[in-house]
Amino acid sequence: MNTVTFKKLSFYVIALLFVATSCKNSSNKTEAQPIKIANTTPFFKLSLAQWSLHKTFNEDGISPFEFAEMSKEMGFEGLEYVSQLYNVEIEKLGFDVVIDSLKILSAQNGMQNVLIMVDNEGDLADPNEAVRDAAVENHKKWIDAAAKLGAHAIRVNTFGTNDPEIWKTTVVDGLQKLATYAATKNINVLCENHGWLSSDAEKLMQAIRDVNMDNCGTLPDFGNWCTKRKDVGEKWGECAELYPDKYKGTSLMMAAAKAVSAKSYDFDTNGNETTIDYTRMLQIVKDAGYKGFVGVEYEGSRLDETAGTKATKDLLLKVAKEVK
Repeated sequence: MNTVTFKKLSFYVIALLFVATSCKNSSNKTEAQPIKIANTTPFFKLSLAQWSLHKTFNEDGISPFEFAEMSKEMGFEGLEYVSQLYNVEIEKLGFDVVIDSLKILSAQNGMQNVLIMVDNEGDLADPNEAVRDAAVENHKKWIDAAAKLGAHAIRVNTFGTNDPEIWKTTVVDGLQKLATYAATKNINVLCENHGWLSSDAEKLMQAIRDVNMDNCGTLPDFGNWCTKRKDVGEKWGECAELYPDKYKGTSLMMAAAKAVSAKSYDFDTNGNETTIDYTRMLQIVKDAGYKGFVGVEYEGSRLDETAGTKATKDLLLKVAKEVK
């Protein structure tokens, strides 16, 4: 097995069978207590976006089932899962066993499940309605998973077309259909600035207003502002066009924010992010009245993932004492 040894895999399955009953009636939707540092309580709670450790899980042979324990050891309160990091486990164990195992492991480590970042389940803004509807159906199991975990949301992508005239209609249709199902499970559907038109804050916020559902909101990311790729039609790769003002974009998105992602790439000798003014960003978040989880999402290459994650967390806690 590429990501988990048979012995460890057996442990998780056995743990699921023996502990599931005792966990069945427990709830992890209780409010997490904010971390205190230097006698100062931040206005937000800290969660870890699993993508911060994607190389650890994809390349280093560490099981993604270790996520809760690793996050706890690094001082986080909440977990933000990434669906694609469990592809192998889902294929080998089945979807329900994986989700049930994550519920048990998060409870054992005293961690709060916050959200699931869902990728590769189809394009919710595809011009073809049948394709959009298929994407909606594919996402429903992740809404069910979020509900089972006690999380409050899933993060979705809004790919399908980069033509703004087509997108403004198709994205609203896809999001409304998915959010309608999510509402029956008390789950939020969140749009992140994650490339293409989702990274054009004005257009994204108009789409959110047009959806006009309380459980359809945003997940502002401090990075991720590429609206066009050099390879036309590619979702990822070298960027050809950036949204011009990341601070304005974040401010606009905060009006519907139900989660926040603190992206980081690298740090100077003083521990400050080299491309993002964290003081300015966190002031925007605070001014919006946001008091939920801020997810650390390190995406750099100079530092290893653990060091980059710690540097991002430390910067957030330092800046939290500086914003007014």
